[in-house]
Amino acid sequence: MAVRYQISGSTSAAISASVETGIRADALAPGTPLPAVRALATELGVSPATVARAYQELRQRGLVVTAGRHGTRVRPRPPVAGRRAALHPRPAPGTRDLSQGYPDPRLLPPLGPHLAALAAEIGPPVGYASTALLPTFAEAARDRLAADGVPAEEITVTGGALDGIERLLVAHLRPGDAVAVEDPGWANLLDLVAALGLRPIGVPVDDDGPTEAGVRDAVALGARALVVTSRAQNPTGAAVSAERAGALRELLAGRPDLLLVEDDHAAELARVPLHPLAGATPAWAFVRSVSKPFGPDLRLAVLAGDEATVSRVAGRARVGAGWVSTVLQRLVLSLWRDPATAELVRRSGEEYERRRTGLLAALATRGLAGRGRSGINIWLPVPDETSVVTALRDAGWSVAPGALYRIGAGPGIRITVSALDDADLVPVADAVARALRPAPPGRFTA
Repeated sequence: MAVRYQISGSTSAAISASVETGIRADALAPGTPLPAVRALATELGVSPATVARAYQELRQRGLVVTAGRHGTRVRPRPPVAGRRAALHPRPAPGTRDLSQGYPDPRLLPPLGPHLAALAAEIGPPVGYASTALLPTFAEAARDRLAADGVPAEEITVTGGALDGIERLLVAHLRPGDAVAVEDPGWANLLDLVAALGLRPIGVPVDDDGPTEAGVRDAVALGARALVVTSRAQNPTGAAVSAERAGALRELLAGRPDLLLVEDDHAAELARVPLHPLAGATPAWAFVRSVSKPFGPDLRLAVLAGDEATVSRVAGRARVGAGWVSTVLQRLVLSLWRDPATAELVRRSGEEYERRRTGLLAALATRGLAGRGRSGINIWLPVPDETSVVTALRDAGWSVAPGALYRIGAGPGIRITVSALDDADLVPVADAVARALRPAPPGRFTA
């Protein structure tokens, strides 16, 4: 048995720093339980109030989470870099990885030809004063958003969807404010909310998006912001329908105290129509990333919104990172303008659709009702995540446990279809069925 990490300190600041050191050094792994407040206070010779303050600070910084009778534990992905943080987590040896939620590299457009053309035409180096949102890029971005019904008079660019959402939340909210998030929802967003010291309020999600009742309850509980995934919701594949969009618009109409954020991360890859909520509240933003359709290494998202919101995000960027690389903007613009790339993205969307619906159908024939209206993931409710994930690992398949994505929602697993081929669909469905309904042990006979 491993020796327990010894937390030290005589003040709340020293105790919280000691816990953070343990996390950085990988001595306190994700999910590790911390000692009870009174037990640690006795061990350190301090008052329980001192330990309670230390744990509160760690919670506000998103390093730990408290779950009632289950005590305080290190978060699954605490916002602090450990010694092995740069190493990509690997699935168990010998297993196929269906856990990551990444697009299929085989379906991404090649960047080489566009980079070569860009190198030939980019011109002399630019200086600090001349870097900003490129007019040609802004014009193309507005046209693409307007085609989907998103008002885009005011836009800016950020370093990806999560960067844009972080800037929006920081610009409008303060630590302790409540944020309504989908439940189950995007793990990175849940981690970000915790790291910013914000208080998450879970909103149930069905195939048509966040439920009207869930949003109404979150607003009644004091939510200062609402984050909605337009389509290809992670992890359930939900997509906001026209009917749901109408109901939510009516519910949110004119609320001056609520920031509405829409995340359209799948963008051109999605095979369902967009029904935006943009403009339903005075403070709103619509964020569209290029990572899923064009490549995860393209860290760029277009952010449209009301004038004050876009101004806050752009202004905050100027005193921080400064701007999104104009080289990157030119590269994305080249991809947007290329008919061959557009056709490849269209075919990729159809391929993901075929894999996802094929796996859902295979699961259905085995009596298993998965969810996945759009996108590259399937969500399957299960009675016990640990046993199912373990059984699938033993059968050669790595899937993601639902605990990473949920606040109060029931247990489940997330299966990413990106790495699946046609020949894999039936074996995966069979393995899931066996994991959920294992064969009874054989009987001994005389």
